[in-house]
Amino acid sequence: MLVEAQQLTQLPEGLKPIVELDPDHPGFRDPEYRKRRNYIAHLAEGYVSGNTIPDAPYSAEEDVLWGIIQDALEPVHRERACSEYLESARTIDLPRHRIPQLREVTEKVERIAGFRLEPVAGLVLPRVFLESLAGGVFLSTQYIRHYSAPLYTPEPDVVHEVVGHAVTLASPRLAELNRVFGEVVKTAVSDDDIERIARLYWYTIEFGVLREDGRVKAYGAGLVSSAGELASIDRAEIRPFDPETISHQSFDPTKYQPVLFCADSFGAMYSELKSYLLGWKHQ
Repeated sequence: MLVEAQQLTQLPEGLKPIVELDPDHPGFRDPEYRKRRNYIAHLAEGYVSGNTIPDAPYSAEEDVLWGIIQDALEPVHRERACSEYLESARTIDLPRHRIPQLREVTEKVERIAGFRLEPVAGLVLPRVFLESLAGGVFLSTQYIRHYSAPLYTPEPDVVHEVVGHAVTLASPRLAELNRVFGEVVKTAVSDDDIERIARLYWYTIEFGVLREDGRVKAYGAGLVSSAGELASIDRAEIRPFDPETISHQSFDPTKYQPVLFCADSFGAMYSELKSYLLGWKHQ
């Protein structure tokens, strides 16, 4: 059910706040933003897997914010996103001046690679998130970042999920790697295994880079959905791509990544990562 943006001054009766923001979050002191976040979170909380995804009631102001972000991303994508990502972006053809609904994006991705994006209210445990990938389900938020910080978000929002993950899932090879990650997690028996797999996912699917045309370019969803961080990847320490080493490298999700692991090419990354994951799966 769609609810007009101006009707969200108060949460509908019975909907308790379920979104907790850190005091340093850009939207922490914006009560209207927090109410809208809560409403969208409740839409996801009541969702049953496989059903039609409920549309989020994005406002005109949020659509404008989406357009500002797209305008910032377009030139840096041309410069720093790899060709695999750019081809997938052309295939998905996201709207430029309004936030696409998760329902319509899922219809495109599912036709191409068999993946569904399904809504969640917020962050989920790594095992839950990763295991869902084995079944071709990507758990996705629907709310958008606060207008005061359009070029970067410390948490997943609809820009990160759609511009980052949905577009990369339209690449059959990246979709396959996501599935393999999920299958490997299902065989993991220890917390240490889950932590290592999560680190590997972070530095590849989320923040992976490779060499193309003599430059370091991105395929990771966290990079291609952040104009600020994508434009700054040369400031990171670039280390050789080695899945075993990566699985032991810790990370901080609240800041630009100071270390990135660079593959020699997209094909090399795909082959090495898939081989490593399948070896783990069959241990």
